[in-house]
Amino acid sequence: MKPTRQFVMLALVPFLLLVPACVSVKTVMKSTPAAAITKRLPALEILADQGPLAMNDGALPEDPLRLFQQECETNLMEPTDSTTYGYAKLVVRKVRTRRTGRGIQAFQILLLMSPSLFGMPLEWYKTTLQAEVQVSDAAGNLLGTYTGTGNSEVKVAMYHGYSQTVAPRLADILALRGAMAEIRPQLDTATARLRPLLLSGSPVESPTVPSSSIVTGSR
Repeated sequence: MKPTRQFVMLALVPFLLLVPACVSVKTVMKSTPAAAITKRLPALEILADQGPLAMNDGALPEDPLRLFQQECETNLMEPTDSTTYGYAKLVVRKVRTRRTGRGIQAFQILLLMSPSLFGMPLEWYKTTLQAEVQVSDAAGNLLGTYTGTGNSEVKVAMYHGYSQTVAPRLADILALRGAMAEIRPQLDTATARLRPLLLSGSPVESPTVPSSSIVTGSR
């Protein structure tokens, strides 16, 4: 192989890694799993604290709140126009993302990226995330904390995977979804205790539902 051709292929690798993914993150963000708890909680103000996720290169600052809002609306809470009876806060406690298989890229370059045509990946983003949901009454008294851990593995590939710009965010999103999936049955069990405690108190003053948008933590 001529050196000039090798140089051209090396120069093209960064561009190839940024090829758009076969499925957009927007599609994944909108596809909240439908798994409603047996008896929903009354409407609550929805908050999110991205914690260490703010230092990760994946999820956007608004992603945790959006995902939690969708989870609450789809599976956890009763619908409401205005009245809310407390607070539900998602807090990300731990997050770790690893990139594995990067040595495959060198192998692909030697073969002019041709293995990518047959679905061979370039690397993987693997995220482990621990999150908790805190439920408080309208006065701010903590009624319960529920913890879950989620894991994800997202493949970077030209045609049968995701680009390097999309994969880190998707890995964080899927890990967060996994953590919420572990929290959901805990809330299902706790609802019998939480509902009367929440409903017996006064509603939240100046509620913002259905457009709650409080998120803390920043990059």
